[in-house]
This record gives sequence, C-alpha cells and structure tokens, in this order.
Amino acid sequence: MEKKQLNRVLIASLVGSSIEWFDYFLYGTVAALVFNQVFFVNEDPTVGLMLAYASFALAFFIRPFGGIIFSHIGDRIGRKKTLIITLSLMGVATFGMGLLPTYQAIGIWAPILLITLRLIQGLGIGGEWGGALLLAVEYAPPEKRGFFGSVPQMGITIGMMLGTFALSIMTMLPEDSFMTWGWRVPFILSALLVVFGLWIRKGIDETPSFKAVQERGEIPKLPIVTTLKTHWREVLIAIGAKVVETAPFYIFSTFIVSYATTYLDYSRTATLNSVMVATIVTTILIPIMGKLSDKVGRKPLYVWGAVGMIIFAFPYFWMIHQGSVTLLVIATVIGLGVIWAPITAVLGTMFSEIFSAEVRYTGISLGYQIGAAVAGGTAPLVATALLANFNNSYIPVALYIIFTAVVSLLAIWAVKDRKNQALDQ
Repeated sequence: MEKKQLNRVLIASLVGSSIEWFDYFLYGTVAALVFNQVFFVNEDPTVGLMLAYASFALAFFIRPFGGIIFSHIGDRIGRKKTLIITLSLMGVATFGMGLLPTYQAIGIWAPILLITLRLIQGLGIGGEWGGALLLAVEYAPPEKRGFFGSVPQMGITIGMMLGTFALSIMTMLPEDSFMTWGWRVPFILSALLVVFGLWIRKGIDETPSFKAVQERGEIPKLPIVTTLKTHWREVLIAIGAKVVETAPFYIFSTFIVSYATTYLDYSRTATLNSVMVATIVTTILIPIMGKLSDKVGRKPLYVWGAVGMIIFAFPYFWMIHQGSVTLLVIATVIGLGVIWAPITAVLGTMFSEIFSAEVRYTGISLGYQIGAAVAGGTAPLVATALLANFNNSYIPVALYIIFTAVVSLLAIWAVKDRKNQALDQ
C-alpha cells in the first residue's frame, strides 16, 4: 500500500480517537470540579463528589454494551462504517451536555438528562476504541504493527490534553462565570472537532483483514457467540491485562484533581497543569514505546510498566504529600508519563494479535471495555471510598495500585509474543 494512504489511515485513527477521548475525559474532569455543585447537589460535599464520580463510572459499565453492539457491526459490516456511527454518537452527546440546564433550573431532571447523555457517550466510546485500533493495526506492515497500534492509543492522551487545556483556560475566568457558563464552552466547541473527524474518516477504505474475511465468506452471524465459544480465554486475558492500564491511569489523572485540591491544598490550576505536563510526556513516549515493541516484543514492555507501577505506588503518594508543586509535577510525570506509557502503547497491539480476524473487533472490544468497566470507571470512586474509610490515609490507595498490577501480570502470564508475524487474515 502506498505511503500516502497509510499516513491517512494513521491520521484517521488518531484524530477520531483523540476527539472521542476529549469528549469522554472532559466529563471526568468537569465531574470533579463542577457537576457535584450544579447537577448532583447535596448538603454533604463528599456525597456530591461521590455522586459525580458515580456518574463518571456509570459510562464505563455501559461501554461493554457499546463494545458488543458496535463490534457486532464492525465484524459484520466493516470497521469504517462503524467508526462513522460511533464518532457521530459521541459528538451529539457531548454537545448536548454543554446545553443542559442545571439542578437549580429544572431539579431532578438535570442529573437524569446528564446521566442519559453520559450513557450515550459510553456506548460511543465502547465501539470506537476497537475500530480505531483495528484501522491502524490491520493496515500495518507486520514489522511496524507495534508502532501503528500505538498511534490510536495516543488519542487517549491527546484527548485528555485537549480537555485539560480547554478547562485550564476556562478556570482563568472568575469563579461565578466558570460555574455558570465557562465549563460549557469546551463541550459545545467539541462539535467542530467531530465534523473534522468525520471528514478525515470518509476517505478511508475498509481494512485488508476485514476484506479477506469477506472474500472467504467467514463473517460470523453472531460475532459475540463465536468469540465466547472459541476465544473466551483470550477475552479473560484481555480483561485482566486492561486492569493495570486503566485503574492507575484514572487515579493519576482524574482522582488526583479532587484529592490534591481538597485534601492537600494544591491549587486547581497547579494540579491540572501537572496532569497536563505528564500527558504531554506520555503522548511523546507512546509511539516511541510502540516502535520499541517492534524490536523487543509487546510483553517485555508491558511487564516493565506493570512492575514499575508496583515499585512507584508508595513513592508517588509520598511525593505529592510534601506540599511542593514541583514534586507534584514530577510524581505525576513519572506515574502517568513514564511508567504508564509502555503499558498503554502495546496493549491494543497485544490484544489484536491474540484474536483471529473474523472476531477481532468483538474480542478486543469485549476485553478492553469489560476491563475498563471493572477497574477504570470505579478507580476514582474506590480511591475516594478508601480515603473516607481509612481516615484519609493514602496507604490503601497505594496498595490498590499494586493490586491492579499484580492482577494484570497474572493475566498475561501465558501470552505469546507475535511481533513480526503476519496477522491471521
């Protein structure tokens, strides 16, 4: 395939992925700063924050359903058409959030409508990730598959960076303006990004792997049934492997926003900026780690990252407890920027290589989204609950990070590295 077409594929998978995650993370950050006051109103601020985080977690539990619905379409009709639907769905939901009246205006209907739109976001992202990943991986030359598979993973951090950047600008507004209308602006402007994303994806052809399955007449009638019959072990491996990639990520990026500002007296801007710097570092490192995995394999990089999480869990909290903004930035950069990068860079490619082509969309989506639901969406909620139950001690939260790494290391024990081997066409 000519280089120009390959570049367009990479741009399409990256741009769409970035937009989807921008929309998704925007909610997470605003939930910590705004939604507990304008949608989930409660006399006890901790309860309000827990309700806001519960609404954040809710979308994670709908994500596997989005994964099932859209991976069914992706394995039956094709990757490209599915990606157009998921991006449109996400865009409409996020735009709608920016226009919602508050609890003070319409009472209980405000959180109900917000949660409905959040569930639509969850459905969209549930189908998006697998499609964006396969668009890159199934087009990739075997010797560059690690690099290609890491590119859509950059969308996670680019989306988060865009969301954090947009909110950092808005938090410069006076508090009243920010709480009234400032937080809405990034949600409404996301519509422009979606239009751009749809235009980029329109020019992409179907992936070679899907075309090969079509030509052989091997498209399954019910991809999920076939997957659970023939690839249930791989699904379990993927669920377990996702745990260390997702739980620490949400602790380092989402939970830290409320923890550092509420418990440790850091300013909102300093905390958001530390996440921003770490996100820039990890965005640069992800494709480098993807390229490195084409030389050394996916599994060694993944193991290094997981072991790094175990080693760094306690030093991370010790550093942020020193009250120094410099140490807050360094701790976040090490955790989110350096240790997390190799795990997320190889995860998608590793998943793609353990499933055969006719059920690959379904297999990777199920593993990824169930793992995200179990460990990701619940992470800020679990961490907040642990603090509440253990007199604000960070020790249980650090042990929780270590636990996630151990689960994932056990899950990938039996995975064989398939770098440079041709994907099952």
